[in-house]
Formats: sequence, C-alpha cells, structure tokens
Amino acid sequence: MTFGEQPAYLRVAGDLRKKIVNGSLPPHTRLPSQARIREEYGVSDTVALEARKVLMAEGLVEGRSGSGTYVRERPVPRRVARSGFRPVGGATPFRQEQADVAARGTWESRSEQVEASGAIAERLAIQPGDRVMCTKYTFRDAGEVMMLSTSWEPLALTGRTPVMLPEEGPLGGMGVVERMAAIDVIVDNVTEEVGARPGLAEELLALGGVPGHVVLVVQRTYFASGRPVETADVVVPADRYRVSYHLPVK
Repeated sequence: MTFGEQPAYLRVAGDLRKKIVNGSLPPHTRLPSQARIREEYGVSDTVALEARKVLMAEGLVEGRSGSGTYVRERPVPRRVARSGFRPVGGATPFRQEQADVAARGTWESRSEQVEASGAIAERLAIQPGDRVMCTKYTFRDAGEVMMLSTSWEPLALTGRTPVMLPEEGPLGGMGVVERMAAIDVIVDNVTEEVGARPGLAEELLALGGVPGHVVLVVQRTYFASGRPVETADVVVPADRYRVSYHLPVK
C-alpha cells in the first residue's frame, strides 16, 4: 500500500476508522491484531501500534484486559440544554443545570468551605485564599452519571446567611438567582464559556469514560451589578452529549 506524504500510522488509522464508521467493523468486534495490521497494510510493528493508539485516543476502540482491543459502542449524543437564567419556583438542581422543563433525573451534592485558588479568585473578583463555599454535584439520568458540576460562592457574600449552603436551609436547591434574591442580591447577568479538554482521571471515573476521553466544560458565572456572585464548572462527556443553547431575541 502506498501511503504518500501522510504518516503511515495516520493512513492506517484512517482506513480502520472508515471501517468502524461504515459498519465493516461493528461495535464489540475485535480490532485486527497488531500482526494482522502489519501484514495487511505492509507496515512495521511501530506503525501498527501507533495506529491502534490513535483509534483508542479517539474513543473508537477500547482495550479489554487479557482479551484484546474492541470497537466501542458509539452512543447517540443526547442534549444538555442551556438557556441562561433558570426557572424559579421549586426547580430541582437537575433542571437548573439543564434549564429544560422536561429534564428529569437525580443528583447528589456535598459542600465544604475552602480557600479560593488563584483561578477561582480571579473569576469571583476576590483575593486568592479568601474563603468560598465549594459545592460538588453528581447528576444522573436514568441512573447513569451524565454531568458533574462544581460551584464556588464567596463567603464574604453568603456567609452567616440562610443561603450559605446551596442545598440546605429554606431555599436549598432553589438555584442561584432565587437564593441570592433572598439576601437582597439581584442577579442580572450570567455568562457561560464552553471549552473541551481531556477529562481528569477522577472525572472520567465518575462519568464512566476511559483515559483520553474528551469532556465539555461549561464555565458559568452569575453577576449582580457587575459583581460575580457564583462561578461553576459543568462537565459533560463529549462523546455522549451536546450542549444546546436557547437564547431569547431582544
């Protein structure tokens, strides 16, 4: 096989990828062995190994201990809806994060006081080391973990108030807008920035991914008269979900 100027391992990976996509190598099929790839494509062991690494990094195949490498089931991406301010009046944390009236699911959370890192301090316009309430959420849909979220709120604002703990007290779980209004802080703006990166080991463990899988990260910050009052990172697996925005036209 003539490979031209493109590196041989990318050509081999591309041909195998095409077979996976068109169904010639269906899900749960064992990927050709390194020796088989070497013979079929006329390449070295190194090239065959690198081609397999490419497919694994792309999430198309997975290794099974003592068994080999197999084509992964490709999930149909589902939607995570985002639409700015969350509905009030008893909306659950699951609906607050999805901003979708049809969203149903379960969640777990835990809060603790921590010192703001440099990055979080910058996002909240406070000093590094200032105390913040950090709340970590795990969201499940039909029992499957589908989203993680970590939020930070400055204790200089919420400390010693009924809303200091986001998921406890009279307004526990009611969302940032309604909770802040209870202490006379009127949220009037929210920003969200979406990026992608390889998932951290602990994130992928919780989300059921494998090392190298990419996650989408929504970096959200609520503001009241220009002052950041809450910032959060929402993490979803990129191979299973798409982030969908519904923005009003003014």
